[in-house]
Amino acid sequence: MKTYLDCIPCFFNQALRAGRIATDDERKIKRILDEIGMALKDIPLESTPPETGRLIYEKVREITGNHDPYKELKIESAHKALSLYHSLKQKVERSDDSLLSAIRIAVAGNIIDFGVNRSFDIEREIHEALEKDFAIYDYTKFQECLDRTDEILYLGDNAGESVFDRILIEELKKPVIYVVRAEPVINDVTYDDAILAGIDKVATIVSSGTNAPGTILTTCSSKFRKIYNDAKCVISKGQGNYEGLSDEKKPIFFMLKAKCYVIAKDIGVTEGDIVLKGINV
Repeated sequence: MKTYLDCIPCFFNQALRAGRIATDDERKIKRILDEIGMALKDIPLESTPPETGRLIYEKVREITGNHDPYKELKIESAHKALSLYHSLKQKVERSDDSLLSAIRIAVAGNIIDFGVNRSFDIEREIHEALEKDFAIYDYTKFQECLDRTDEILYLGDNAGESVFDRILIEELKKPVIYVVRAEPVINDVTYDDAILAGIDKVATIVSSGTNAPGTILTTCSSKFRKIYNDAKCVISKGQGNYEGLSDEKKPIFFMLKAKCYVIAKDIGVTEGDIVLKGINV
């Protein structure tokens, strides 16, 4: 996905929010905004939003000296999600279609995004996701892709969300490679976050090798790119991964809630819609 003009104010909002979480020093926050502003004029619209996001959060780390400003928020959201784990497992087990219910719960978890949302009600989101119609619903194609492959590549998104990913992974009934960010960026899931969520109990955890808030293949490690290239069925969670991979030419299923009207328009849905969209399938 390319960068739209409407993305530019959002970049500044993200930089300001991250700066305020990272430090109380107004001069440092002003410097972050100044340097982001100077850098944005040279960023082509053809670049993906996560490429710019990578620059923003590198600046936040560099100027504030805070390597992981969202750490406490990530832990808090993970513990909240873990407190819901057993009740959500029961919902899945009692449903008529346990795989579909697990997908809905995983998509509901996608609301845990501090890059876009300042606040959210995860229990309300779960209730809505269990009842709401998908705007794009490639469920049959997803089932067919599962049947054709012996292993799933699952691209994680946010830290607390990974608890809900775990519920879906347990319903896939296939070996899963779960991909995390190499370094902290916003509240995206890292290795430690995945361990806290219990992902190590149900999948093999692998780093993408990038510190971008999305999967930008050119910035990923050669080890991850080989895994990606060999994968026959990919689950891509969240907006950042969609932004980085929407133009790819391999079977990918995007699972997300459209929390941004720009991304919603790019996908062809309405802001607030939930999506199970397959490409090249």
